[in-house]
Amino acid sequence: MTPALPPASSDPRAAWLMRLGDATLILGCRMTEWLSRAPTLEEDIALANLGLDLIGQTRALYARACEIEGGTRDETALAFRRAEPDYRNPLIVEQPNGNFADTMVRHLLFAAWATPLYERLVASSDMETAGVATRSAREMAYHLRHAGEWTIRLGDGTAESHAKAQDALYDLWPYVPELFEADDLDREAAASGFGVDPSTLRADFDAAVDAVLARATLKKPAELRGQRGGRSGRHSEHLGHILAELQFLQRAYPDARW
Repeated sequence: MTPALPPASSDPRAAWLMRLGDATLILGCRMTEWLSRAPTLEEDIALANLGLDLIGQTRALYARACEIEGGTRDETALAFRRAEPDYRNPLIVEQPNGNFADTMVRHLLFAAWATPLYERLVASSDMETAGVATRSAREMAYHLRHAGEWTIRLGDGTAESHAKAQDALYDLWPYVPELFEADDLDREAAASGFGVDPSTLRADFDAAVDAVLARATLKKPAELRGQRGGRSGRHSEHLGHILAELQFLQRAYPDARW
């Protein structure tokens, strides 16, 4: 029997943490799709560890959100028992892996956003959330360095690798503006000292990305209006396929645990 879907959170602090956890969960799932398919054995292990970092961040964020809600549900329910419109991840994390350049550029863009977010979240008024952010900031700084080094290697490599990296940048750049759009939930979380307003992260993001692109000899795309909707529950066709695989076991065996 299919378990009942949990309702959306009525606590803005929990909702804000869940939205951040949704982003790391979906990107973590994408990274694990590279297992046994990476270009080298060393990179296969590295991508697995990146995915595990993201899933670990997800569980910590979800667990704290559940505590704030009063313990009426757990991280298993948040990860596996919600419908597609209930996820609030940005669209960029659900985009297909494509080739290796697509994956590295996508990870560069996400990490350049997530690193300053966690660095500022360390100052959260909630001690537990600040603790999650402290560990996650260190992890994402490594993710940013790893993705940046690969982007430089690909962009400043062969003609083929350069072209693939540049195409990946053009394809993914329309998803960048959504990362910095602040809504009432973001503003409330930031004003209370609990969370971070993503609109304040753009300068840090640009500095990190511009430094990599300069060394990679890649052109920064023109700023467009962009694709949006994921953070309000309107997703691309790709999320449904991710959730179908992610949620199969829990829906078939509702008592299974992480």
